[in-house]
Amino acid sequence: MMPTAPNLFSYRKYWAQRFGTAPELPMSREDMDALGWDVCDVILVTGDAYIDHPSFGMALIGRLLEAQGFRVGIISQPDWKSAEDFGKLGRPNLFFGVTGGNMDSMVNRYTSDKKIRSNDAYTANGAAGKRPDRAVNVYSHRCREAYKDVPIIIGGIEASLRRIAHYDYWSDKVRKSVLMDSKADLLVYGNAERQVVEIAHRLANGEKITDLKGIRGTVHFVKQIPTGWAEKDSTDIDTPSKVMLPPNPYQEQPSCDIKSESEPENVITFTRHITKTIRDKTVIRLPAYEALKDDAVLYAHASRVMHNETNPGNAMPLIQQHGSRQLWINPPPIPLSTPEMDGVFDLPYSRLPHTAYGSANIPAFEMIQHSVNIMRGCFGGCTFCSITEHEGRIIQSRSEDSIIKEVEAIRDTSPNFTGHISDLGGPTANMYRLACKDPKIESSCRKLSCVYPDICQNLGTDHSHLIKLYRRARKLKGIKKIFIASGLRYDLAVKSPEYVKELVTHHVGGYLKIAPEHTESAPLSKMMKPGIGTYDRFKEMFDKYSKEAGKEQYLIPYFIAAHPGTRDIDMLNLALWLKANGFRADQVQAYLPSPMSISTAMYHSGKDTLHKFNRKQGDMPIPKTVKQRRLHKAFLRYHDPANWPLLRDALKSMGRADLIGNGKKHLIPSFQPKGTLGKGKKPTPSKSKSKVSRSPKNKRFKTKHVFK
Repeated sequence: MMPTAPNLFSYRKYWAQRFGTAPELPMSREDMDALGWDVCDVILVTGDAYIDHPSFGMALIGRLLEAQGFRVGIISQPDWKSAEDFGKLGRPNLFFGVTGGNMDSMVNRYTSDKKIRSNDAYTANGAAGKRPDRAVNVYSHRCREAYKDVPIIIGGIEASLRRIAHYDYWSDKVRKSVLMDSKADLLVYGNAERQVVEIAHRLANGEKITDLKGIRGTVHFVKQIPTGWAEKDSTDIDTPSKVMLPPNPYQEQPSCDIKSESEPENVITFTRHITKTIRDKTVIRLPAYEALKDDAVLYAHASRVMHNETNPGNAMPLIQQHGSRQLWINPPPIPLSTPEMDGVFDLPYSRLPHTAYGSANIPAFEMIQHSVNIMRGCFGGCTFCSITEHEGRIIQSRSEDSIIKEVEAIRDTSPNFTGHISDLGGPTANMYRLACKDPKIESSCRKLSCVYPDICQNLGTDHSHLIKLYRRARKLKGIKKIFIASGLRYDLAVKSPEYVKELVTHHVGGYLKIAPEHTESAPLSKMMKPGIGTYDRFKEMFDKYSKEAGKEQYLIPYFIAAHPGTRDIDMLNLALWLKANGFRADQVQAYLPSPMSISTAMYHSGKDTLHKFNRKQGDMPIPKTVKQRRLHKAFLRYHDPANWPLLRDALKSMGRADLIGNGKKHLIPSFQPKGTLGKGKKPTPSKSKSKVSRSPKNKRFKTKHVFK
């Protein structure tokens, strides 16, 4: 069964609760003076503009710590060229909390082609250059300069995805854990509510930062394996003849079945060495940083082991050596219960940017100010996505009452609300309250995905709770329309025609975004995405219910170019599918290897890490060269004359010159319009996927830019 954890709101409040609730967390000494504070207990440093909204990590953590009785200050987008800005709120009593922001700072600043973006959605007026590269490292160093003896705790997406030795796309090398490079004291990964609250209270009770060992969802250093612990080499787990509890994480499709009742729950048997160890006192030894930094196959192995120790119900801690230091990665945090989720989202957020920004426009805020997050986590397991590594596979949902309360708060308090809720969603629009049917199975399962290659028979797919929520929310007084803008998992949606009808009839604003990612089985199998046939079934339902509702509505599919495992012929077939279906993508970027993802391990090693591999096996196709990545992007934009010369050469070399011509059966014309040779569109910042949509006015397909 899933381990238990103290209720998030069960701690005795810190004495500073007497100061009450701040209208907004202070960003200056003047703000502190207005609140009657002489000092902050915790100071949070972030690479984002400070917006007091639960969609922004620093606001959520800050308000949660405030609810525990602590005085929390915010240092937002400080000048990192000196330590001066890092001392402007004074010395914190307990610790500095450091994050790069809602996005990894490298993903935020650079495109998949490693070009600098011209704007930053998380900055006032979209200004670029307000945060440094590798912001967590830089901010931590400056905090240390400002106050040498203050503990530094790093977290957020940037720290979470760089918690172990990881391949870094921008430097094209394996880098050390960010805990090493930042010289911080402790790293929290994933959704950090439990960790941060426990850390704050223990430090407030007089414990030292070096005493805080073994907290779930944290990474720290150890001098040696603690007494009473057994150590297993990761290669013993990756290559045994048989594993009995936990189930072999590397068989083709790990079983969700519960072990035999006769097998003791806390005993692991590795038949290769005929040894027994106690699960609760066993740590898995990953290859050292020095061993895998120049060995891509060994890196791929470490990635396989790490990804199969991510279920809070059965994950064991990991240890990895970095030089003379030992990095200890504790198991993931226990997911929040629904009452705890409600408590976090019911905190007194102003839901507005700090008043220091005046009338400045912050693009990310404009996108989410009238949206409501109803859940977190994703069991899809898409290999290119960072959600699972950060938020986990177990869905954590808010109660219906809590969600309705937030919708009403938006209606009653937002100064520019027009009656439209822009989204009721989360990482995935339709995973609300979906879970494994059996808690025992859920806590013992080691599958990377609950929906690939097919939907697991143990997964509940009942959408009735979501349907009920939609109906209740749109009946609220003053609510004109509720849109669903989060990405839809359409292979789940087709299991509930009633849900699809409800969605299409009431919650689509002309367009609905979904993510088939590709049409061909080779790349789809490396992404762990369903075949295009599932998309076709959903489209039939979408079109049927749109017609019944008397609405002209269109699907907006996302596609990825140059994902590991993709061949030129796969992109050609995708281009032919796009043309046959009338799609034209205006903005396209190639796959971007984010730190620690499964796809990134494939990209770096050339191995299919979803299956057993060895050094003798051939490498899978990896589109790495600039020329091939450009070609794959060009296939997605087959209609752009600037891409026709490149595509003509490619089609000829592929033996498909029959697709060059001026008829309907051809992909590209044989002529080149004057003035179009080599004059493609200026690159614009976008996601690492293409997104296409159709305008009902002229039937032309356009790309829409979305911030996530």
